[in-house]
Amino acid sequence: MRNLRIARNIRLGLRNLVLNGMRSLLTMLGMVFGVGSVVAMLSVGEGASRAALEQIRLLGSNNIILNSVKPVEEVTASQTLVLMSIYGLTYEDERRIGETFSTIKRTVPVKLVRKEARSGERAAEVRMVGTTPDWFELVRRPLIAGRTLSPSDLKEHAGVAVLTERVARRLLVLEEPLGHGIRIGGDYFRVVGIIAGADSSSGTEQLPDQAMDVYLPINVVREHFGDISVRRMAGSRVRERVELHQVIAEVGSIDQVESTARGLEAMLKRFHARNDYRVSVPLALLRQAEATQRTFNIVLGSIAAISLLVGGIGIMNIMLATVTERTREIGIRRAIGARRRQIIGQFLIETMVLSTSGGLIGLAVGLLIPWLITRFSGLVTIVTPFSLVLSLGISMAVGVIFGLYPAVRAARLDPIEALRHE
Repeated sequence: MRNLRIARNIRLGLRNLVLNGMRSLLTMLGMVFGVGSVVAMLSVGEGASRAALEQIRLLGSNNIILNSVKPVEEVTASQTLVLMSIYGLTYEDERRIGETFSTIKRTVPVKLVRKEARSGERAAEVRMVGTTPDWFELVRRPLIAGRTLSPSDLKEHAGVAVLTERVARRLLVLEEPLGHGIRIGGDYFRVVGIIAGADSSSGTEQLPDQAMDVYLPINVVREHFGDISVRRMAGSRVRERVELHQVIAEVGSIDQVESTARGLEAMLKRFHARNDYRVSVPLALLRQAEATQRTFNIVLGSIAAISLLVGGIGIMNIMLATVTERTREIGIRRAIGARRRQIIGQFLIETMVLSTSGGLIGLAVGLLIPWLITRFSGLVTIVTPFSLVLSLGISMAVGVIFGLYPAVRAARLDPIEALRHE
């Protein structure tokens, strides 16, 4: 009996909404755009956050990255004087780290040199990365062709190079890259492999690699280019001596990463008189980014929810007008025995039909907007099931909350006064 009554109220609600089709459609638009904006904004935020988190994860949760940093006082001095600036990590630092910390499985030294690379008439500014084969295990990038550096390359001081995909496209677009020779400075190196480089649009400065990298054995880079670099700035020459630009340390257990990082900072502070290094912990960056993502989603969801609030106010306004228009009908129903809860149920069902219908159409709009954003701007958007359920749930809740007052007001009408209403 109860189910029949509910079904009858639903039919009555749908009939009344159809009779005022244009008004019902305009009322639903508030919910449509509210739900659509919630889904779209959360998908944009999720896509941006997911991309940043993925870049941080590529650094490795078990890794600690040490970078050489030029002290601030030397940056100022180099603008006016010709100096030999000596700073940063050393080969002794790398050896000491491996011997001191039992929690560290291995260390990877990195030496960076910027030079122009040539292949025939083509030229490109590249960053040479002198390192060991372990680098490709700690910073995982897809291998596109050939191979990466091998232990024999270091042992034989081989003049071989691994290019990123972008460098290969710039220099060897019309050539078979593997086995081809490229000239860097005054030396020739044979290409043995191509890997996918870092996404230059990610904006993550902490990444140890870049899109225009060329990987060489570290002992070869040291032999050919040394530890001293000379740069021309504002008519003067600036000379710098940096042994290692970066050291990547792999910790055996993720639980020991942060404690090991604190130990590394204490050790480096003891052997470095100046603050010429920086310790980056991808695990800490990941946790911070995840917390930022949650805050970002809450803010975006709150802003978009304002549209739902406006839609709810529109529903309340229309339902109050509907109660006024149907005062005589309500009086007749009350006179023939309808209870107050039946009147409340009827009007609540009408508001639920409005809000739920608007919510479902809004979900379709919310799916369409992210697709259009990705299609025409190239931004990554991710629609999660949580955002769909949350948006529809809020729209239904708004229908109940903002429809309750008009429904109660209708139920409280005096039957006699209602029958006299014109």
